[in-house]
Parts: sequence; structure tokens; C-alpha cells
Amino acid sequence: MRDKVDILVNQALIVTMNKDRRIIPRGYIAIRDGVIVDVGTGDGKVKYSSEEVIEDKHLIVTPGFICAHTHLYGILLRASKWFNVIEPPTDFQQNLQRIWWVVDEAMGYEDAYVSALMASIEFARTGTTLFKDTFSGPNAIENVLDFIERGINEVGIRAFISFEATERRSQDEGIRGIKENERFIIKNNSDPNKLVKGIFALHASFTVTDELMRVTKELAERYGTPYTMHVEEGLIDVYHNIERYGKRPFERFRDVGFLSSRFIAVHTVQIIDDEIELIKRYGVKVAHNPMSNMLNAVGVPPIVKMIRAGIPVGLGNDGYIFDVFENMRAAYLLHKVHLRDPRILTPLEVIEMSTIKAAEVLGVSAILGSIEIGKQADITIIKPEYVPTPVNEETVLGHLVNTFSGRDVWCVLVKGKFVTKDRKVVNVDVSKAIELAHKTVAKLWDRMISMEPKYKIEYLKL
Repeated sequence: MRDKVDILVNQALIVTMNKDRRIIPRGYIAIRDGVIVDVGTGDGKVKYSSEEVIEDKHLIVTPGFICAHTHLYGILLRASKWFNVIEPPTDFQQNLQRIWWVVDEAMGYEDAYVSALMASIEFARTGTTLFKDTFSGPNAIENVLDFIERGINEVGIRAFISFEATERRSQDEGIRGIKENERFIIKNNSDPNKLVKGIFALHASFTVTDELMRVTKELAERYGTPYTMHVEEGLIDVYHNIERYGKRPFERFRDVGFLSSRFIAVHTVQIIDDEIELIKRYGVKVAHNPMSNMLNAVGVPPIVKMIRAGIPVGLGNDGYIFDVFENMRAAYLLHKVHLRDPRILTPLEVIEMSTIKAAEVLGVSAILGSIEIGKQADITIIKPEYVPTPVNEETVLGHLVNTFSGRDVWCVLVKGKFVTKDRKVVNVDVSKAIELAHKTVAKLWDRMISMEPKYKIEYLKL
């Protein structure tokens, strides 16, 4: 008698990303109660019966992709008319002053909700099942994470979310941001049924004090969560720390006691070899955002050195392009041209950064990031409409990086439940969501345009 399961994925090409990086040329995945109960070769219908059988010889199955860092509200600036109004920024600091700090000031609670809804739709449609987000907005702090959670839950994917605490305007604002993270963590993190969990986040070392860093780390240890901060994205980070403290950022972090294996350092574009040693020594994780780094023209981080040193590196998008395939392709190419070596980074290494290594970065590799018995059934199923060359166990990694796109994602499961199916979002009326988003974004852009540009920022003397 065959064993009954909830969902049987059958006769598919399976990229497991398990410890052996096994690829099954034709096999099955059996799912019951949201968990993978079996993975094997051959015809799964010999062993299992299910009312929901996903079977097609053209299917490619991967773990649900994971985004190690994003800003959901970045989607609201896609092709914004704001860029036609401002004087174009010439460097990273002006990007902050003329774009991001203005949108921060303009953001409200409804904007936060809509950005979460639209970004989650885009993630789901293109194969991402988990992401880490940080939100910033001085006029929407208390309870804002509930609005973001609502948008994510409507779509049905997983997330770690946080308020990006900063003391750029006042120390009180930094504490309010940390308290909002703590409130949300208390509300959500102990409930195993919650798909959206909280973490702690700071903006950057040039906008926070040593004391806020200490408080953040202490709270992260108390609640058992990761904590994250942008580090050395631009040279302002380095210059600020050297001018104020006589130290590079990671040297300051070491002396403050901020470094630990819970810390996720975002970007690390300007770091030097001595700081890579500190990252390795303290078990720090890294989130790499190649497309954002190119967009902001900040440089290329030494990701290859970190990977070779055994440092866990996850791939993120920093709120720019949400299609994981575009981000993988960018990472694959960027370091080759930067180092002038076409051998740099293999397709497997890039896929790792969006699956099992990203899971390590976020501290969830025990339950996510690979297709294995006992792990949560978060999977992405790809059914390409056109492939110019054969797809098999020898070529599939190359196709994932060089051929496929988010448009090829046919189905996404999170905890064994359909989030997308037949290329359609299951839980949300996308046309109504788009209509709401367009109305909301139009008002946001008008508010931004009506604001007096704050190109000169008066910093708190941190």
C-alpha cells in the first residue's frame, strides 16, 4: 500500500543543494504537513499517493531562493519621476541625501504596507521564498513592522523584517527604532506558525553611536536573533570612523564588542584584508548586493576572497531588482570582469549564495536552503518555455545562472503551500494590488517633490 502525502513532485530534475550538492536527474519530493518527508530517484508514485501531483519531465526543482538583504520600499522608487526632479547625485553620499533620506522622510504606514505587498508579489513570482528586509522612516516607527508583516502575509512567503535604527537625527530616534524591533520580535519570534519574524537592524556606523551598537548586540543575544547593519558601502563609512575614532569600521566594531556570529554585515565594499580576518575570526556573515553596488557606483567588494576564506556570503538585492536570477547573473559576471579572470566564481558558488549559504547567513540552514528530508517544504519549480540547449544534471547549474529568469518560475511552495501556481500568484488579486500601489506611489512621489530638499544634513555628533 502506498503512503499518502499532501503533495508529490514527480519525475523532475532536482537540484537539492544538500551537503553533497546532489542533483537528481529524474526524481521525486514527497511533502506532508509542510515538511519534506522523502527525496528520491525514479517514480515517486510507486511509493506515494497524493491528490496533488506535480509531474512534468520539463520541471526543474530547486530550494526556495533566499534574499540575504533587501529594502522592500525600494520597489516604490522603480522608474520614479523623482529622478527627473533632483540634481543627479555624483556619489554614494549624495545618493543618500538626495534620494534615500528624502523617501525615508516621506514614507508612511500605508506606503510601508504597499511596498511589502508589491515586493512580496515580485519575490514570489520570481522564485524567492525568504528575504531579510530593513525599513527606514522617521515618521513611521512605532508598529510599522505590523504593516509590513501584513503585506508579506497576504502573499504567503517568509521574511525577517526590521526597523533600521539610526541616530542621524537624534539618539531618541535610534532607541525608538530598536524598541520597535524588540516589540515585533516578542510578538512573533516564539510562534513557530509565523512566517514573518523580527531581527535587529542599524543603519550604518557613521549614523550610530557605540552605545546603540552595544544595546543592539545585547538584545540580539537575549532574543536569539541575527542583527544587521550596512558596512563600508561607501567611503564615507571608512572616513567617518578614521576621523572620529582613528579606526576602520571593523576595528571599531571589535573594540566596542559588536562582532559575533549573529552579525550580518551588508555590502563590505571598501573593506581591507585585515578586516576580512576580523570577519572570519568572529564568525560574521556577509550579504552581497552586486546590482545595487553597480547602480550606486560604489565599487566591488572582495567577495571572492571571503568565499575562499570560508566566510558565509548570501546574495541580496538591496531594494533594487527583485528577480533572483538577475542578481545571480550579476554576481557571476561582476567579479570576473573586476578581477579580469573568467574562472572566478562558478555557477554552483553563485547558486549557493542564493540558497544554502544565504540560509546560513540568516541562521536558518537547519530548516531551509536545501531539499532534504526533514526540512521545510519551501521549493521553487521552474518550467522554462524556451531553452536553446539540453537541460540535464550536467547543464542545469549553468542554465540557472545563464539562461533562466523569473519568468520561467512555474510554481512556488512555502511550508508546503502554494504561493504561486501556473505562474500566477495564488493568495492575492495582483491587478487590485497594482491599482492600489499606483495610487499610493503617486501620492508618495508628490510628497517627495513637495519636500524641501535636504542636501545638507546636520549630523548628530556621534
